[in-house]
Amino acid sequence: MKERAKKERVGMISLGCAKNLVDSEIMLGRLRASGYEVVDGIEEAGTVVVNTCGFVEDARQESIESILEVASLKGQGVERLLVAGCMVNRYGSELATEIPEIDGFVGLDDLDSVADVVRIGGGAPEAGPSFKVFDHTEPRLLTTSGYAYLKVAEGCNNPCTFCAIPIWRGELRSRTLDSLVDEARQLEASGIRELCLVAQDTTRFGEDLGLGREGLADLVETLLEHTTIPWIRFLYAYPTTLGHRILELMGREKRFVPYLDMPLQHSHPVMLRAMKRGGTAEHYLEQLAMARELVPGIFLRSTFIVGFPGERGEHFDHLLDFVDQARFDHLGAFVFSPEPDTPAAAIASRVPRRTAALRKDRLLEAQRPIALASRRRLVGRKLEVLVEGVCEETEHLLQGRHRGMAPGIDGRVLINDGVARPGSLVEVEITEAHADDVIGKIVGARGEAGVIPAVS
Repeated sequence: MKERAKKERVGMISLGCAKNLVDSEIMLGRLRASGYEVVDGIEEAGTVVVNTCGFVEDARQESIESILEVASLKGQGVERLLVAGCMVNRYGSELATEIPEIDGFVGLDDLDSVADVVRIGGGAPEAGPSFKVFDHTEPRLLTTSGYAYLKVAEGCNNPCTFCAIPIWRGELRSRTLDSLVDEARQLEASGIRELCLVAQDTTRFGEDLGLGREGLADLVETLLEHTTIPWIRFLYAYPTTLGHRILELMGREKRFVPYLDMPLQHSHPVMLRAMKRGGTAEHYLEQLAMARELVPGIFLRSTFIVGFPGERGEHFDHLLDFVDQARFDHLGAFVFSPEPDTPAAAIASRVPRRTAALRKDRLLEAQRPIALASRRRLVGRKLEVLVEGVCEETEHLLQGRHRGMAPGIDGRVLINDGVARPGSLVEVEITEAHADDVIGKIVGARGEAGVIPAVS
């Protein structure tokens, strides 16, 4: 009986971005609705689903290593191994050949069939882009605490030469406003305090529905009207589709958090042309100035690629100078990864991997004093903080985020005085700043009677 029960337990390893996490939560919801018991770790699971990421080489390698790790456990507790996600749509047949321990594949358009694949297995789909959009009617099992992602669109229409996402995620496909409001209400009823709108290019939401360039602003206004969720943020703005109206709305509405994540990728005109990215460094600086003017106290984040084919020393120096002028609060960097079937992969003038890695380190090091200065300006201020739970490194601290920090990428607020329940919003006085995190003490709770007793 014990063995039979374990066969009904399913564990999930979800890799990659927030959009992939939503796919994982849809699969988990389907599995639970079909009678399977969802477990946190793979140790207790009879079936393990690995939801893969295929964005860059490092992500693909992590996916392969995770699949192989689970495959090695077959016959030692794990009975079935399923592989899902982006790598299935791109490399499913290769995975089936190279790793015969895989019992079934779940393509991007087959999330709703995951329970059938657990039961009877299934071969890899033919390589190709997805075309479906999963909506509020799908059961979903949240894996986050206090916040949730709302995927507003699938696919991407941008022509970036380095990116293979359109190859397997397909063209832009927006969900309807009604569907998104319905799901937001469901998430609000589950107790979330923060809603993160995500898509590959969120600022183009609704173009395919006839909403033009104002679709995102329409969506945020509708969500503000029809929910009471305290924090709403959106992730990933494309510089050529970011308009005034969305920033004006952000500056006017307290619940629309003052945060802008706009991946710019580079600053030098030669690199931007090679990447097929719209805009110029001068225009980007103007956009950042506009954001700061329209949204006082806004927190800005960007991401850059170093080592793109043809990047010379002067191109990288231009990027360093741009970052110094831009003064981002948060910054991420990637080493260029040649993605098969993309135009950039065919460019012969490759930058040596070691050179690119050194440039990444230099860029991140150049950002550290800028980030530290940004965080030091918070010392002495009282900020609203979403408590996430006990600190990952020590049980003597709580960790959370203020409104200018997105989940998982922008550091933490470490709380060394006071107790609060995970998922609660509390007022924290910032007492100390570091380049990655800030430290503070709870001085009050938002909308609560005093400070809430801590729970494990």
